[in-house]
Amino acid sequence: MTEPEIRLQRAAGETNTAAVVRELSAQIVSGKLPPGKKLDETLIGEYFGVSRTPVREALRELAVIGLVETRPHRGAFVAEVSPDKMLEKFEFMAELEGLCAGYAARRMSPEAKAKLEEIHEDGLCLVEQRDRAAYRDHNFRFHEAIYYGAGNDSLRDATLSIRRAVAAFRAAQFDLKERIGNSQVEHGLIVAAIRRGTAEEATLLMRRHILTVMEAARTYLRDKRVIPF
Repeated sequence: MTEPEIRLQRAAGETNTAAVVRELSAQIVSGKLPPGKKLDETLIGEYFGVSRTPVREALRELAVIGLVETRPHRGAFVAEVSPDKMLEKFEFMAELEGLCAGYAARRMSPEAKAKLEEIHEDGLCLVEQRDRAAYRDHNFRFHEAIYYGAGNDSLRDATLSIRRAVAAFRAAQFDLKERIGNSQVEHGLIVAAIRRGTAEEATLLMRRHILTVMEAARTYLRDKRVIPF
């Protein structure tokens, strides 16, 4: 991190810590910060124009999800990402999100289903504009609406937890050509199944969608030579 200071771009309601987590994880997944790279709190703070406190908190969070390793008396370093562990998390997420979609098909109110359709339609203009950054945020809103629509707090919390662990890998998929368009089509099929109340179909479509996301992330990481597949 020797580049001049840049302004940390924060989404609405996002803390400095969350923004640093997002930015650092993106640089790790893209290969800009390679495995073994030392992560100096002071230099990172200067780079993003924030104090050391949010940087320190961000490094702790990144250590929890496996992107950073902390070595006693030496500091924090970019971790070697295990492809097997990453794929395990995606497989687990596919099952959890499938459950969410199935429950949402059974339990969402007509008003909640209408809101989900509205969120889905918001993505159309982003696809047309090829606004990948905005589509990443839209993608989270879409999936979050289904988590809440499942009507099961424990399932929602578990799904959000595993999602945080693979968030950077999920975001990376949208750097692949045509991925946002394909994602929007997949979302449309899921919305239609939830609207009809066909729970088994919604579960299957969501599970298939997440496994497609996994393959897209794997392709991105392989092309970037971040993970040897």
